[in-house]
Amino acid sequence: MTSEVWQITWFTAWASALSLLLILPPGVALAWLLARKDWPGKSLVETLVTLPLVVPPVATGLVLLKLLGRRGMIGGWIERRLGLEIVFTWRAVVLATAVMSFPLLVRTARVAFENVNPRLEQVARTLGAGPWRVFRTVTLPLAARGLAAGAVLAFARGLGEFGATVMVAGLIPGQTVTLALAIYHEVSLGHDEAAWPLLAVSVVLAFGAVWLGERLQPRRPA
Repeated sequence: MTSEVWQITWFTAWASALSLLLILPPGVALAWLLARKDWPGKSLVETLVTLPLVVPPVATGLVLLKLLGRRGMIGGWIERRLGLEIVFTWRAVVLATAVMSFPLLVRTARVAFENVNPRLEQVARTLGAGPWRVFRTVTLPLAARGLAAGAVLAFARGLGEFGATVMVAGLIPGQTVTLALAIYHEVSLGHDEAAWPLLAVSVVLAFGAVWLGERLQPRRPA
């Protein structure tokens, strides 16, 4: 592979990993709340979390563009306070990837928490353990495989993200080009030969991530 392919591959993996780190704490916390608690508006939150999976990615990207742009509610505040631009930078790639990966992480982590027997948590409480200790020593270890599977699948989703990213980050060589954007760019220019190595790398990375995610999924006893 050429140095350019390596650079694009590294950037894609790096952006996906960074986006995963951003969504992991809130994703796990929200998954636990959805699995263990009931509150007014819970169904609305569930719907909002699922939306990025069912609406066109470019629609999600358009919403992000309006929010994160220099005149947007979030982007404008960040630029005024921190002096940082979001759209059409690597930060936009990370944020778009995070938004598109978040639902997979939450849904998988929620199932992992739901598979933890509540009686084991109750036993720990009767022995004097507080809520945080119960979560840390009982719930989290028992749900660990499912949480790891969700993290891997979210990472895999980030590797293939295209629609939202192209809207909010554009296609700037050396700055915002991911594997998916590079494949689209080469094919749109008629450079099919240049797209094949990028496609091969994408397939290998996606296959490895999905395979690992499936292996980590807890199996129910027959």
